[in-house]
Formats: sequence, C-alpha cells, structure tokens
Amino acid sequence: MTRFDNLQQFINTHFNTQPTLLSAITGDASFRRYYRLTCSNEHFIVMDSEPQKVNNAPYISLNKVFTEQGFLLPKIIASDEQQGFFILSDLGSKHLADMLDDENRIEYYKALISLSAQWAKTPPSAVMQAYNKDFIKLELDIFSQWLVNDFIDESPTAAYQAMWQTSCELLTQAMLVQPTVTVHRDYHSRNIMNSNGLWAIIDYQDAVRGPLCYDLVSLLRDCYFKLPAKELTSLLNFAYSEFTAQNLMVNTSFDEFKYWFDLTGIQRHLKAAGIFCRLYLRDGKTGYLDNILPTLDYIIEVAANYPELKALSDWTKHTIVPKVTEKLAKERT
Repeated sequence: MTRFDNLQQFINTHFNTQPTLLSAITGDASFRRYYRLTCSNEHFIVMDSEPQKVNNAPYISLNKVFTEQGFLLPKIIASDEQQGFFILSDLGSKHLADMLDDENRIEYYKALISLSAQWAKTPPSAVMQAYNKDFIKLELDIFSQWLVNDFIDESPTAAYQAMWQTSCELLTQAMLVQPTVTVHRDYHSRNIMNSNGLWAIIDYQDAVRGPLCYDLVSLLRDCYFKLPAKELTSLLNFAYSEFTAQNLMVNTSFDEFKYWFDLTGIQRHLKAAGIFCRLYLRDGKTGYLDNILPTLDYIIEVAANYPELKALSDWTKHTIVPKVTEKLAKERT
C-alpha cells in the first residue's frame, strides 16, 4: 500500500464510512501535506506529517499548551502518531493575507499585536527550545550557506568575512538583551486565520523561548506583504504601548525598543532569504523565489539606518541583490 492508501484507511477507520471528498491544500513550506476532507456535510483538515521527516511531538504537545491558554488553534480530533496522520478541525480558508486590502486593516493588526502580547506570556514548555546564541547563529548560517554559497555561488573574501562576523555579533546581541518570552517564530499573514470572526493561529509547532520583538517583526515586516511606512510607524508605537501595558518590558525607551525591532528584523530576514533558497535548491519548491528580493530589500533599507550595519546594507545591495537577480532570471528561463 502507498502512504496515501494508508492515509485513506486511517480516515475511513475513524469515520467508519467513505469520505465524500478529499482535496489537497497547497502552499505549506514544510514537509507536511494537508487535505480538506468533507464527510457527511462536515469539513475537516487532514494532516500528513511523516515521522521520518518531521518531529510531531511539539505539534501535539504545544497544541495542548496554547489551547489551554485560550488561543484558537486547529483541534486534534484524531491521530495516528506512528504513521503521522492527523484529523484536525477546519478553521476555514480565510487568512490575514486575504484581508490586507480591507479598510479595517490597521484594526486587524492592532488586535493581532495584542494577541501576540498574550502569546508572549504563555508559560514555558519543555518542548520550547531556547532561542540562544547558538540558535541565532544556526539561523544566520542558513543565509550564508544556502543563499551566498549555494544559490549565487559567492566566494567569501576576507573583507566579507570580517563584515559578516561583526554584523552577526551585533544582531545576536540585540536579540539576547531583549526580554525572553514565548515566540511563535512564524507569526505572519499566512499563519494567522480569521475563523468565524475570531483570530486563529496555525503552524505553532516551532515555538521557542526568545526575544520579545521577534513575532512583532514577523507580523509588521512580513516577507509576503509590506506595510506602508506610515502604517508601520503607527503600529510600532501601538506595540510599544501595548507591550509596556502588558508588563512585557520595563524601563525600556521607545528608541531602544525600535532598535531591538529593527535588528531582530534584519536577522529574521537574513534567515528567511536563506530558507527561500533552501526550499528551492533542496526541496524543489519554486513558489518562494519571488519573495527573496523583497526580503533582501528589508535588510538593505533597515541596516542602512545604523552606521554599524551600513556595510551589511551596502554589501547586500551592491553584491548580493545583483547576483540574486541574475540567478533568478536564469532559473526562470
């Protein structure tokens, strides 16, 4: 039997009937596969998460942790952990990404900033890794390995290595000095859903204990959508007030908070650009190629505001972007 046959058998056993419709849902960057199931006029989500490729323990454990804190997540209705099959509640198909042209966009973002503050206060769990110095380095290495070395085949010079090391140290320090909170790690428009008027969170399984500004960066400097500068400024001020009111930081000036936000964003976007390249080179997924250049633009724009990171901005602008642009043109022919 094929894996899909086994999945179908798992579904049939649970429902004790033949499902009327099982249709694939695309767009996930992980090894997981999703299907929408219709059975007896009810809708469910089926997740195929092969244990040989994915560690499902955090998904299961954190589902309970975040649900107990009052967050709306997909409910695990049935599972076969040995095979990695799950039947989940269906939260619909409306993501924040589908609502970004709405006139109430700012209010959505404010509500989600407040929700992220509540998420940040979730008590630590044994399955949440510490987002420490080694973890940060591992993520930065994704950029240097998958984008610089593998995607554009750029040979590191001594000057580059010195600039890269200095930049990484600055970014790492800016992240480590922040208050440590519970971090979703992918709190962006494609992982936030609106289900019957309520905000729901998906892809929570990589949650860690890390820097306060990480999820805020994921939301406001989304790799898939760029907020106008005026809106970003307004929402950043709102976030500062909200995080202060929620006692997530104490005696922190706005300038310090913005410095944390900006440098955390640079680190995240370096990692994200590297991941987009990895998804293409390793996993054969072309759907993220268009996100590489906009993500690099964030790095150029934000790093240019800090003299100690201007070399990173200039190198990204004058060396990396032209070579990425050239590589993309070749890959699309």
